[in-house]
Amino acid sequence: MSDNWTEMTACDLGRGIERGKIDPVELADTYFTAIKSHGSRDAIYARLTEDRAMAEAKAAAGRAKTKTRRSLLDGVPISWKDLYDTSGVATESGSALLKGRVPNADADVLVAANDAGLVCLGKTHQTELAFSGLGVNPVTQTPPNAITPALAPGGSSSGAAVSTALGLAAAGIGSDTGGSVRIPSAWNDLVGLKTTSGLLSLKGVVPLCARFDTVGPLCRSVEDAVHLLAAMGGSKPADLKNADVKDKRFLVCESVALDDCDVEVLEAFETSLERLKSAGAKIDRQPIEEVARSMPLSGCLFASEAYGTWRNEIEANPDAMFAPVRDRFRAGADFSAAEYVQSWQQLDTLRAGYLARTAGYDAVLLPTGPTLPPETQRLLSDEAYFAERNLLALRNTRIANLMGLCAITLPTERHHCGFMMMGKPFGETALLRLAAAAAPLIKT
Repeated sequence: MSDNWTEMTACDLGRGIERGKIDPVELADTYFTAIKSHGSRDAIYARLTEDRAMAEAKAAAGRAKTKTRRSLLDGVPISWKDLYDTSGVATESGSALLKGRVPNADADVLVAANDAGLVCLGKTHQTELAFSGLGVNPVTQTPPNAITPALAPGGSSSGAAVSTALGLAAAGIGSDTGGSVRIPSAWNDLVGLKTTSGLLSLKGVVPLCARFDTVGPLCRSVEDAVHLLAAMGGSKPADLKNADVKDKRFLVCESVALDDCDVEVLEAFETSLERLKSAGAKIDRQPIEEVARSMPLSGCLFASEAYGTWRNEIEANPDAMFAPVRDRFRAGADFSAAEYVQSWQQLDTLRAGYLARTAGYDAVLLPTGPTLPPETQRLLSDEAYFAERNLLALRNTRIANLMGLCAITLPTERHHCGFMMMGKPFGETALLRLAAAAAPLIKT
């Protein structure tokens, strides 16, 4: 048994299993030992699935011995956000409104991941019904930020990020509706992939805004993101060989995304840009009109669908919710059906304009989040501060959701400061190749 297994990337663990150096059963046991001995285990994991995981690990060990492994990640243990249905195990989406909800089947992406041999360690804590980017949840639990424990972990996939960053899972699976994979990844120094809406199945995923909800991994390397995406989609992993940024064309989004950023965030972003330039990348900077025009549509589009989805449950027991999250849902009641339909029509036009304007570029670049993570205690005690910080935290990530793009955040050399690359719709393969080339440049 190795002491550093919990520090390795998911793919390196898979290669260790392939070479016979790592036994999947010992690996799963190592992770459960680490989880159970960690002082914040109950704030990170909502519940463990130990019996299931050990059975899956034993099956993976058998395949390793007979050279019938199903994928590079066969036998690798990961965590799942508590909105992915797990058969016979409570799935509550971080909400008292869903307490005791036990599905009778796994979510489609969990089925696919199991088919690829991945081992399910358990379910991680998250924001209530996934409707906040801060990761603070006094109704269930708030995971500590993995880098600076007193700060917010980022959300809504808070436990997915922290479980990975603290070595309590080889990777975590989260969801991203307006930034819920990328903000916790950025604030915990991880790689986080937001997939294109419609790429991966949402069957068996507790919804927030179905037209924006996406499935995505939070992990330690771009290579991990590639193989986790392939596992959940039942597809072939993208080929990262010979990936390079030389002569690639990038556009820095100067509309909205660089406004009101913390100094540290801008410094990390500009340093990363300089390193890409030094490697031969071609970088332009300009405002993107469609981005600026889409932002005012956010309140109607997101809140209306979220409240329409959960109104009955919320109003049946409103006191069961943390007030700032409940109030964000209720804001959806302020919009008419006509305003919602019109907003979608406007957004469809803006999406087409954005794609035309950025067609000549390989990716659009911006800071993942404009701010460093705030203090958890202040967020819990000051509702106005919570609301303001939440909207600001998700401002940049929301651009990719509004424009219907895939996007990835990469860690920089400054803690809590992510570097985001936005690709084209269903352009995950091209984006992941760019990210694989960029990642070692911006964090040496």
